[in-house]
Amino acid sequence: MSRTSHLQHPAWRHGASTLALLAAIGGVALAPRPADALPSFAAQTGQPCTACHVGGFGPQLTQFGREFKIAGYTQQGGDGLASRIPLSAMVLGSYTATKQDLPAGSQPQHYNVNNNAALDQISLFLAGRISDNAGGFVQGTYSDINNSFHLDQVDLRPYTGLYDVDGNDLRVGVTITNVPTVQDPFNSTFAWGFPYVTSSLAPTPAAQPILVSGFVGNAIGLSAYAWYDHRIYIEGGGYQSMSPYLQDRLGTTYGVGRTQGVAPYLRAAYVWDMGDMSAHVGALYMQAGAFPVTTPRGSDASMGANSYQDVAVDAGYQFLGDGTNTVAVEGIYVNEQQTLTSSAASYNAANGTSQGANYGLNTLRASASYWYLNTYGASVAWQKSWGTTNPILYSAAPISGSANSRPDSNAFLLEADWVPFGKDDSWANPFVNLKLGVQYTIYTQFNGGSRNYDGYGRSASGNNTLYAFAWMAF
Repeated sequence: MSRTSHLQHPAWRHGASTLALLAAIGGVALAPRPADALPSFAAQTGQPCTACHVGGFGPQLTQFGREFKIAGYTQQGGDGLASRIPLSAMVLGSYTATKQDLPAGSQPQHYNVNNNAALDQISLFLAGRISDNAGGFVQGTYSDINNSFHLDQVDLRPYTGLYDVDGNDLRVGVTITNVPTVQDPFNSTFAWGFPYVTSSLAPTPAAQPILVSGFVGNAIGLSAYAWYDHRIYIEGGGYQSMSPYLQDRLGTTYGVGRTQGVAPYLRAAYVWDMGDMSAHVGALYMQAGAFPVTTPRGSDASMGANSYQDVAVDAGYQFLGDGTNTVAVEGIYVNEQQTLTSSAASYNAANGTSQGANYGLNTLRASASYWYLNTYGASVAWQKSWGTTNPILYSAAPISGSANSRPDSNAFLLEADWVPFGKDDSWANPFVNLKLGVQYTIYTQFNGGSRNYDGYGRSASGNNTLYAFAWMAF
C-alpha cells in the first residue's frame, strides 16, 4: 500500500544536496503506499470490509484481519465468480498546500510551487488465495508525481500451515517481501502505520531509520514465522538487495546502498485478545551492512561499507465493541546505531577532515484514532526524530538540508475521515470503497531546527502541510 512513500534513506555522500532536495520534495518513496484494503479479499472471504479493517477501509487491521493475513490470505467464504478472481484496483487523488511555497524550480515537473492537485497513484493488485496453503498480493503502481510505473509492495506466502500442539493452534508460514515490515500483522510498524497516506509533494524530514526507508522496494526478503495459540508471533529472516538489472526493470533504485550479504530481520510480539478488545507488545531488530557508492553493475566496495543496526519496541491497543465506537492506539520507538565507515572515509577525503564514523538516530511515532459507526473517523499522531550531530549525512541545503547537521524533527498530525461504504449493507459491497480525508501536519522542528533550519532561511513551520485526499478501491 502506499503508506503512504519511496524516499531513499539519507546515506548519500556529502555534497549530494541536489539529490537530497529532489528526494525531500518528491516524497513518493517515503509516503505510505496503501495496499491491504482490497475488495478481492472481501469477495474471497464473503466478509464486509469492516470485518478486517477499522473504519471499513484499510490498512488498519482488526483481530479478524490480522488472523486472515497471518493465515496467508487463504480464508474462503465468498460465493460466485467474484470470490475466485484475485484482482483489485486503487486510485488516490489529492490536494496539497504547504504554509510556505517551495523555491522556484525545486518542485516536481508539471507542478506548481504550492497548491497542487495531484493523481498520487493508480495501483493494480493481484491479491488473494492460491491454495489452502498459499496466498498473497502483488501491487503495481503508476505515479503521476514522477510519471513512472514501478513494482510496489509484495507479500507472497508460498506456504502456510496449521498444526495442533497440545490442543493449541500453531500456524507456521513463509513470506517473501520487498519492503521490511510489509508482512507484519500489526499497525504499529512502518509499512502500515499511521498516517496511511501522506502528500508526495510536501517536504519530509531527511532522517529515517532503515526500517522505514532503507530497503523499500529495492531488496528481496525471505522469512519464516510462527503464530502460537493466537498470542505469540515470532518471525525471522533476511533481506538482500536486488541486482541493478532487476531494480531497473521494476522501477526502483538502491536506498542506503547495496547490502553486504544478507541483512537479518527479527520480529516478536505477544497479543492479548479479549473479545471486542485486543492489545499487543512487541520488538523488532534489523541489521544491515551497505555499500553506499553504487555503480551501474552494483557497487564500489573499495571504501568499505556502512553499518546500521535498528532495535525497535512497539505496542498497540484496539477496542471494537459492537462497531458503534471504535478506538485504536499504536506506537513504536526505534534506536538506530550507525557505523558510517564508507561515508566517513569519503567525507574526510573530500574535506580534509577526520570525522568519526559512529552516530545514533532515534525515532518515535504514536497515534490514536476514533471511529463512529465505522464511518466517521478522527486521528491524532506525534512523530519525533532526534540523534547525534552528523555532518556526514546532514548538511546545509535548501529545504532538505540541516544547518546544524542534526536529524532532529518534531511533527503533530491531525486527520478527519469519512468512509461511506465498506459495511455489510453498503451499495455494491464490496466493490465500491471510498475514503475522503483531510490531514494537517504541523512541524515545530525540521531537520535540526525551528528557524532557518536549512541554512537558507526556511522555518520548520513553512513545511506545515494541508493534505486533502480521495482514496478509492474497487
